[in-house]
Amino acid sequence: MPGKSALVDFRLSALVLLVAAGAVAPNMGPALAQSAASFSASPFRFTHQDGETIYRNVCAGCHMPDGRGASGAGAYPPLAGNPKLQAAGYPVYLVVNGQKAMPAFGAQLDDNQVAAVVNYIRGSFGNDYADRISADDVKAVRQ
Repeated sequence: MPGKSALVDFRLSALVLLVAAGAVAPNMGPALAQSAASFSASPFRFTHQDGETIYRNVCAGCHMPDGRGASGAGAYPPLAGNPKLQAAGYPVYLVVNGQKAMPAFGAQLDDNQVAAVVNYIRGSFGNDYADRISADDVKAVRQ
């Protein structure tokens, strides 16, 4: 496992690429003054608003464009036909808080963005869950 310094360097490099690609926008508030060592309190937010675009730019790198997941350096579970998505709160919790190898995106996505990407995943890749997540549902998970 890389040391903390290497991990911070990796995260900063990835962040620079995301900013350059226009996928995130810096928040010029007080959080920007934090040191790189406390990078988890990210001053950056993803700018995309619709679920499909968020998925393509944030999630597809691990879960693959077709939602079938991957394995190799890590195991990235499939979203296509995943029965765990039936419980709508499950993917909301994972996107906001992360779990194991799944990073938390709660600091980079607002409630509407989380709802949009979860609704996209639950209605794509052969998934057909009709109940929709709202921004209020996401807000309840954050509390």
